[in-house]
Amino acid sequence: MRGRTWLGAALVLGVQLRALWLAAAVEVHTAKEVVAVNGTNQRLKCTFSSSSPVSDQLLVSWNFQPEDLSSHEPVFRYLKEPYKPPSGRFKERVTWDGNIERNDVSIIIWNLQPTDNGTFTCQVTNRPDVYGTIGEVRLRVVQRVTFSEIHFLAMAIGSASGLMIIVVTAVIICRQHRRKARDKRIEVADTELKEKESLKLREEKEPIPLED
Repeated sequence: MRGRTWLGAALVLGVQLRALWLAAAVEVHTAKEVVAVNGTNQRLKCTFSSSSPVSDQLLVSWNFQPEDLSSHEPVFRYLKEPYKPPSGRFKERVTWDGNIERNDVSIIIWNLQPTDNGTFTCQVTNRPDVYGTIGEVRLRVVQRVTFSEIHFLAMAIGSASGLMIIVVTAVIICRQHRRKARDKRIEVADTELKEKESLKLREEKEPIPLED
């Protein structure tokens, strides 16, 4: 009987500790997916909520995992002040765009490249809240349509439209020509028919000479 009592007390204590951990955890919020054009800049938004006031020990860690699922690469770090990566693919290509007072720890990635396709993670710890969720945002970099491609596409569409106009115009002119030719033939046939009928009437009206 005593064993059951201790077991029940342990379960209740476990539930209470879990509730306290969840209440003290930091919650991080990010967009699930972001699509950006190659060569442009993109802001990766990340916000957080904490049960404790923001302290001087607030730590923000941004990391990146490429699509090939290789090891994580450091992107950015904030501890009392922003720290840019000293090396790596994001060196001189990432800047701080957050506001700690507003619980905003966003960054900007400059001059996006196709190799930037992958998953960015945003992790925040705010002592004593050192546990919590990790925000993930998948970045997809799409190719930019260059001016030459747009110009070529416009030329192709314009040429096709011009060709269609020429064909339609030729068909209309041909039909009109055929119609005029048909009307001309009908007019000629009507004229010949009227002349024949007129000639026949004259022949019928002329008196037949009597024989001696």
